This record gives sequence, structure tokens and C-alpha cells, in this order.
Amino acid sequence: MKLAKFDSLVSLSRLRLVQFLMGVLFLYLLFISFEIPLVFKTASAGFYTDALPRPLFLESEEDFTDKSAPARPTDDPELVRLAGSRTPPRRMWEYKEVSGLLFNESSFDSNDSKDEFSVLHKTARHAFVVGKKLWVDLQSPQNKSDSEPERQNRTGSCPESISLSGSEFVNQSRVLVIPCGLTLGSHITVVGMPHWAHAEYDPKIAILKEGDESVMVTQFMMELQGLKTVEGEDPPRILHFNPRLKGDWSGKPVIEQNTCYRMQWGTALRCEGWKSRADEETGQILFNDFHLLFSGGCSLQVTHITHSIYLLIVTSVSGVVDGQVKCEKWIRDDDNGSEESKATWWLKRLIGRKNKVALDWPYPFAEGRLFVLTLSAGLEGYHVNVDGRHVTSFPYRTGFVLEDATGLSLKGDLDVHSVFAAALPTSHPSFAPQKHLERLSKWKAPPLPEGNVELFIGILSAGNHFAERMAVRKSWVQHKLIKSSKVVARFFVALNGRKDINVELKKEAEYFGDIVIVPYMDNYDLVVLKTVAICEYGIRTVAAKYIMKCDDDTFVRVDAVIKEAKKLGDRSLYIGNMNYYHKPLRNGKWAVTYEEWPEEEYPPYANGPGYIVSSDIAQFIVDEFENHKLRLFKMEDVSMGMWVEKFNSSKAVEYQHSLKFCQFGCIEDYYTAHYQSPRQMLCMWDKLQKQGKPQCCNMR
Repeated sequence: MKLAKFDSLVSLSRLRLVQFLMGVLFLYLLFISFEIPLVFKTASAGFYTDALPRPLFLESEEDFTDKSAPARPTDDPELVRLAGSRTPPRRMWEYKEVSGLLFNESSFDSNDSKDEFSVLHKTARHAFVVGKKLWVDLQSPQNKSDSEPERQNRTGSCPESISLSGSEFVNQSRVLVIPCGLTLGSHITVVGMPHWAHAEYDPKIAILKEGDESVMVTQFMMELQGLKTVEGEDPPRILHFNPRLKGDWSGKPVIEQNTCYRMQWGTALRCEGWKSRADEETGQILFNDFHLLFSGGCSLQVTHITHSIYLLIVTSVSGVVDGQVKCEKWIRDDDNGSEESKATWWLKRLIGRKNKVALDWPYPFAEGRLFVLTLSAGLEGYHVNVDGRHVTSFPYRTGFVLEDATGLSLKGDLDVHSVFAAALPTSHPSFAPQKHLERLSKWKAPPLPEGNVELFIGILSAGNHFAERMAVRKSWVQHKLIKSSKVVARFFVALNGRKDINVELKKEAEYFGDIVIVPYMDNYDLVVLKTVAICEYGIRTVAAKYIMKCDDDTFVRVDAVIKEAKKLGDRSLYIGNMNYYHKPLRNGKWAVTYEEWPEEEYPPYANGPGYIVSSDIAQFIVDEFENHKLRLFKMEDVSMGMWVEKFNSSKAVEYQHSLKFCQFGCIEDYYTAHYQSPRQMLCMWDKLQKQGKPQCCNMR
């Protein structure tokens, strides 16, 4: 009896214990169910969810310690400690895909001022608002599934030929759209008639000589144009063909050909009526700052210039194009038509040598006379025939490929009767990043070191500059100082208006680990924001002693740049190709108003393709930006000059000028070389490696 009672008590106690344990388990599961969503919400919160409610600022050090950036493809996230006296030691993530530069939507809503300071800030605010939407859309999972079908749907959609009447051409804003560009053997035929000469008074087109009231001008421009790359930046002129029937400075009819790449004119080829030989050098004009000064960007050509300026900017190149001379001969009023003396003619007759019969042709265009012009694409360049006769040939330049030519524009003193393009490619090239990107591990960025670096190089780039970035990765970024992480280089890219480009850009950033996305809609007037982002990254992510800014078409001699900076020791420094007493342009496309800049001169500033500042100056820029005191000016290099001048008012800055930071092109023993095509980048790196000394590569 007692045993049975004992057993019933034990069973009751076990039941209560089981019930108690089940209750504890239920409470534990309930607790976990509330905790897990909180953890996921905290971990997955994007950079925008925290950014927009705050005022204009750059992420703080505390933000870095609490947030993790995306991991590199082959490496785990690596914590980096900042040491030294400039900033207190802290730990942060090795790689940030998105810049810490953030902007609040409502920062300047209450500012009614109309000065340039507020206008540009409002433009920046709008660009960040649009950039936010682009980034959120880019993070959407459906982008990965949609981008590939969209790209496939565009293939095979291009016509093999296109024909437009004169009225249809005018209705399309005088532009023939060639959706898939050109290919070898493609040709475009234009039937047109030049206008009769008119008096020209516009100083942008004709520079009047002293005493002249006007100049009689008739000219037209035929241009092969590429896709527009960045908002605010003119599309590249792959070929600029400019017959000047009247109005050239020489007083003679001429034909001038050129290219305009990244808003900078190249070397112009002038055909003046003399036939160029296969073994001679053909005189050309190098416009560069002169052309940019008068016309601004790639928009206009100056036709009537003084002879003295022409002599100062003459350069030369040699060779033929596909076996054709670059310039054919035509009759000139200062040419007696005799190619040899009478004595030579009689001598040849006595020895029995036959004379070739020379045909003299007039200038191929005449006022009020119909012409048929055919532009064809060869192996080495473009060829122009007029009325069945070869007139000029122009070699390919600046790394452009035939499929880049997606539009033909005809402007000026010309009536167009019809335009016909044939032998066109039928497949759409898109922007084809897969053609440019080599996804090999050897091109990935090395991990950041656990400590300060000597030099940080921020490279300004545009979203669709896949080829330019790849050329940089394969050339000077392979320097041993960068591969050993003693020097760090990163591309700074804003978001593009095209969704497919942003998708590819994000993939590129995740794979190579060397791109920092500045989350705003790219705008030419807001390039200055990328410069501020470079300063922020240079002092907060890598804690560099020196910060350098350059462009993605700039070749950098890393060892020479560091050596130049070290000469000045620990002083505050500003190194580059300096401009002193430079005056703002008050007229033209790139004019600066008195509201934007009231003074008559800019402060000293280094040209944008490559310059260096010390870390204390970069820290000052970031602080001023966070405190809403930093003036944003639409010219990035001038902005840096303004900021350094303000810093210089409280602490002395050592200004160091060197022409070896090349603004245009390349010179021997350069520190940096600008406007280098991807082919030139690889060529210069090859010469530097094999010959051990810096040499230029003149081919495009």
C-alpha cells in the first residue's frame, strides 16, 4: 500500500517537472521568435535607411566600427587598425563598396538664396535623391534576372542599312542614329549643297582681324559621334570632318579633321591643297587648351585664327591610312600648276623617260553646287570620297572602336538632300563590359594593410568606363608598391542613368574590390563630390599620409609621385601642375558668372588630371563638408584650389609646381600622363617595365 502511494507521488512530481520544462521551452522559443527578426533587421539595414534622416555629413568613426561592408570575393572581411598621431587608433572593415559620403534631402530646402553655393548644393541634393532610387533599384533581386534578358532582346535588332531624305534628316535634329555603330566596310553617303558665304560676326566662330567688321564664312561639319557617356559631358566626336570653303585664317579653302575625346580636342589634320606623301610628315594643329579656350568642350570649331597662334601649335604625324594619303591635292590660286621646272621636263624627254600626266582637281566643295560624299570605314581609318574622288583619310584614334560611332551629325552652312548608310552591323554591341573586363584573380585589389599607408590614390571614373578601368588595373596599378599595399588605389564612380550599366558596375565592384560607389546620379558639375569622397576615404579608411586624385585616363608613375611628395617632408603640401593668376571665362558654354565667382582671378590650383595634398588638408576638407561650410564649385580642380587657399590662411601650405604632372598628353620623364587611351596605358606600362624608364606611346 505504501509502495503504491509512493509511486503515485513520483509520477505526479515527474509530470509537474515535464510541464515546467515545457513551459520554459515555450518561453525560450517565444523569446527567440522576437529576437531573430530584430537581429536580421539590424544586420541587413542598408546604408540608405540610416542616411537620409540625418543632416549633411560623412560617416563617423563609430559608424564604421558598428557596420560591416560587403566581403571581398576571395577574402574574408579584414579589420584594419588606424595608427599614428593624426587620428586615434580604431578598427574598421577592409572594403567598403559604397562611399561614406551622404547627403540629406532636406538640407537646403529652406535656403532661398540664388547664389551658386546654394544652387549647386541643391543640385547635389537632387542627384543624391535620384541616386538613392537607383541604388534601391539596383539592390532589388529581380535586377539579376532582368538584366540578361534585356541585353539579349537588344541583340539582332539593328538594320543593315538606313536611308533618310533631307526633310526626315532635319526632323531628326540633323542626326542619323546608327544603333549598332559601324563595322569594317560600312559606308555612309551624303548628298548635299553648301550655302553661299555669309558675313560672320560671332567671335566663337570667326576671330576678326584688326579693322575687319566681319568675315565671309561658309563651312559645315560632318561628325561621327559616340554614345553620350556622362550627364553634362558632350558625346565624343569620333570623327570631326570640317570643310571650310571660306572663312579660314589662311584665306584658302581647307578641310580640317579631328577627334574630341572626354571633352578635349586632339590633334587636328589640316588638308590645304597640297598632296601628302606616304613618307612625309603631315602638318597638323594641336588645339588642346587653345581650342577649349575659344569653343568650350567638343561643341564648336574655331575657323578664323591668327597665323601666329597657328605657328605655335603646329605638330606633325606621319604615315598613310590603308595605303591612301591623308590629303589629296587640289588647285590653289597660289600654285602655278607646275610640279617641275621646264629644264627638268626637257632633260627627262632627252633620256627617254616618260612623264606622267598629272590631273589637277578643284577643291571638292563649291557654294551652291551639289556634291555626293561617301565616308567609309577601313582597316586603319576613315576615308572620304567626294564625287567619286578620294579626298582625305583619317586614322582611328583614342582607342575608339567602329561600333562606338552610333550617330552621324551634319551641321553648318549646308542643305542635306539625303543620307544613306549601308553594310552596317546587325548585332547590338551594347556597352559590352564582358569585352573589356578580364575577371582574373591577378587583377583584384590586394587587401588593405593593418596600419597607415604612405599614399592613397583616388581615381575618378564614370560608370561605363569599363575599358579605362581595366587598362588601369593591368598597367600602373600593378606597381609593386600597390601590390604590396604600401600604396592603395581605388576607383570612385557615381551611378549612371542606365540601369544595365549600374548592374554591371556593381558586379565589377564586387569582383575586383577596387571600386567605391559614390551614391548620386552622375553629373559633370558634381564631379567635385567624388573629390570630397576621395578625401574621406583617404583619411578614414586607409589613413594615408598623402592623398592623390587622378582620372581613369591618367597614367601614374607611382614611385616618382611618392618621391616628389617625400621631398617636402611632413609639411602641409599641395603638389601638381599649378595654374597661377588664371582668369575665369565669362563667355561661352563653360562661362563662369560673377555670381559663381565674383573675383577676376582664381586662387592657385593644380590641374585636375593629377595632384597631391597632405592628409591634414584632406581632413580639413572633410570637416568643412560635415559642418556645411565647404563651398562646392562646378570646376573640381578650382574647388581644391579654393579649399587649400582657405586652409592656407590658418596654416602655411607648401605649393609645389611641376610640369611633369601633364595636363595634356605625355612628355618624357613624366610623373603623370593624361588623355591616355587603354592601348596607350598598356604600352606605357610595357615600356616602363622593359626599358626601366618612362616613355610616351603616341599611337592611339
